[in-house]
Amino acid sequence: MPNIKTAIIVGGGIGGLVTALRLHRAGVLVKVFESVETIKELGVGINLLPHSVKVLTELGLTDELEKAGLPTAELMYVNKFGQKIWQEERGLKAGYKWPQYSIHRGRLQMLLLNAVKEQLGEETVFTGHHFTSFESEADGVVAHFENKKTGEHVGSYRADILIAADGIHSAVRKHFYPDEGLPKYSGRILWRGVTEADPFLTGRSMIMAGFQDQKFVAYPISPELAKEGRSLINWIAELTIDEMPSRADWNKEIDKEKFAPAFKNWDFGWLNVPKIIEEATAVYEFPMVDRDPLPQWTFGRVTLLGDAAHPMYPIGSNGASQAILDANALGQVIEKQPDAELALKEYETLRLEATANIVLKNRQNGPEQVMQIAEERAPEGFDSIYDVISYNELAEIANKYKQIAGFDQESINNK
Repeated sequence: MPNIKTAIIVGGGIGGLVTALRLHRAGVLVKVFESVETIKELGVGINLLPHSVKVLTELGLTDELEKAGLPTAELMYVNKFGQKIWQEERGLKAGYKWPQYSIHRGRLQMLLLNAVKEQLGEETVFTGHHFTSFESEADGVVAHFENKKTGEHVGSYRADILIAADGIHSAVRKHFYPDEGLPKYSGRILWRGVTEADPFLTGRSMIMAGFQDQKFVAYPISPELAKEGRSLINWIAELTIDEMPSRADWNKEIDKEKFAPAFKNWDFGWLNVPKIIEEATAVYEFPMVDRDPLPQWTFGRVTLLGDAAHPMYPIGSNGASQAILDANALGQVIEKQPDAELALKEYETLRLEATANIVLKNRQNGPEQVMQIAEERAPEGFDSIYDVISYNELAEIANKYKQIAGFDQESINNK
């Protein structure tokens, strides 16, 4: 049993909830504090890579994932004319021991929330508790919370350690880095939606089309509709826009006409992009942002995790997966290292540089750089991609990113 007996987790998102499950397995009594009054099934689709699915499997969530997620069969990059640049199998089809899942973010969060309540008890999750401040003591941490709507103090709680999983606008991170300011804007805006439609390609395909300044991503996320021969397509349209929306407008529902005309000719035959955009019931706008890698996450008995530690561009399907890997690394060190401060520092050593590398690689478009290379070398399209980019160059880009992000097949399967 670890000497760390109790933990406060600030944030009830994917990272915070997986951390609660993992620390419970390590013998730690956990309390999770979430700012909103009611945790709802919000958001759109995300992907869980095999190394994160392995962690969730070890936490006993295999059946729940199979019900909620759709195993991704392959990933394909195409140019703005729908011509194939690179294709690779994914998950079990690629020889991994664990699947890659395309899943609704809110559905995954509710799956994890239910698991926390079942395994740790209903009293584990405190909603309507907005973190305001903390004090470090010689042998613990005291955290203070208020009701965000009323400003009323709703409680102070003490634990051996505090884990900040409170997202890209983390209040705990701001305590340690008060002058950091707003997230860094990439110059690109994302518009996200879901559309029920006929399946495309294999019905379990993930596609990325276009290039750096204009991109469209699509993949199905509903196993129920897939069984009926239909598809719930999660999609992202992306354009380069000079000015970042104000923070008050993030995740705001917007008129499709703001971006849809740029994709009006993107009917590839096997995927009709204008139709998918048009038939979405609602579309939400986000700036593509991240933050610079930090020199330090851990301060005594307090540490950062997930987007609070390393927010990154949504490139390479890594955001949620890396938070899950953080949670697992933290659980592993707590099981081995009895000293709280040394355990959190060891967790930082395991994860800080690894995630910083992904943040920086994603700024260079990660594996999606093959689309930009194709655009620059063959803006009018091509007869054969190998006249534009060699197979070896394409494979090297794909494989190098897998190694940086920690999901190359050999390292996962042999761990």
